[in-house]
Amino acid sequence: MNEKEVWNNYIRYRTSVYEAMDPEHISRNLISEANWMVRSQCFSGEDLGIRVKRGDICFVDFGQVYLNESGYQHFALVMAMSNKKALVVPMTSNAVTYRKAYDAEENPEGSTHLMRLGRLKGLRKPSVLFLNDVKFVNTARIIEVIGNISPRSRLFHQVQDRLKDVLFSSKT
Repeated sequence: MNEKEVWNNYIRYRTSVYEAMDPEHISRNLISEANWMVRSQCFSGEDLGIRVKRGDICFVDFGQVYLNESGYQHFALVMAMSNKKALVVPMTSNAVTYRKAYDAEENPEGSTHLMRLGRLKGLRKPSVLFLNDVKFVNTARIIEVIGNISPRSRLFHQVQDRLKDVLFSSKT
């Protein structure tokens, strides 16, 4: 098969994939693809004028996803920085997910991989962290910094403690 045939087969396949998707999924996928085209060759967000620090709440493009992963465009909390990469915890304001999240007082039987943050400055709705989706990303994936939780704050330390529990728990 020559290069043109490979390309044509790929285009036919991608067309069939998009035809099977719902409109919201198509939109989010195309936005991620456009972001990737612009940002994938950037060494870091600094190439785009974006400076990120620990505690920042950012709008991030995580790209395409597998089931049970955070993907496409989501807010995230920056837990650490290392060599131009950010260790981020994706978050959502989805009300159903928020209700499912563990809270010692309001929902002690809730899912411990979800952590309620409440309504933070810069966000319109109460948010919840996906602690089991923590990952390092190139800061070029960060579209915008929209807020900050001080790394010295009680809340940030609570996130660290809960994250350690998820990462190093012997539970499956």
